[in-house]
Amino acid sequence: MIRKNIVITGASTGIGLETARSCASNSPCTIIAIYRSDDKLQNIKNIIPTLPSNSSIIPFKFDITTHSQQSLFDFIQKTMQNVDILINNAGTLTIKPFTELTRIDFTKQWETNFLGTALTIQTLIPLLNQNSHIVNIGSMGGIQGSSKFSGLAGYSSSKGAIHILTECLAQELEERKIKINCLALGAVQTEMLSLAFPNYKAPITATEMGRFIADFSINGHQYFNGKILPVATSTP
Repeated sequence: MIRKNIVITGASTGIGLETARSCASNSPCTIIAIYRSDDKLQNIKNIIPTLPSNSSIIPFKFDITTHSQQSLFDFIQKTMQNVDILINNAGTLTIKPFTELTRIDFTKQWETNFLGTALTIQTLIPLLNQNSHIVNIGSMGGIQGSSKFSGLAGYSSSKGAIHILTECLAQELEERKIKINCLALGAVQTEMLSLAFPNYKAPITATEMGRFIADFSINGHQYFNGKILPVATSTP
């Protein structure tokens, strides 16, 4: 199998961590696992000794909302020169009634869920190989016609913006032969979900979703481009 160079944001916990683990376990690859908080770094370090010898995970501390994107570009270029797969998983959630959401609440969610992701893509385009694959992690909450939940207006709207960005970039990146898709996830049992909905048990674990995202990231661009794909067991 051809070795892949993979970049994953939000890779220190939950879906991002499990996606990194699955990518590294199932195909030869070098992964740059981007994390924001030092207290989560140990999560990445814990899985490194369990990986096959033909794969590696390199942690990189970086906040997509505040740090210079040039430093991200420089590190990736120095470490792996080019990128085959970019998985934009970093996200944050604030659950509050719409009337109680502050400007800071909106800004935090939009900077992480939309703007930081958009700038990361923009920065790394020069390093993306032909036939590379960008995978944005969206949400069923951002899908038109899906069931909506009170308290998630800021989160769902920011994810909806990522969906539209995906469609726009599929057109703009066509000449570069870069594919881009968005997985609109339903409920997954993660730390973020548990904090937002303490009494809710999601039907899918982070490990299960990580396996799915890893497989899609490696193979999905052969079948899809510019698509917003719901990944949920719920109806609608």
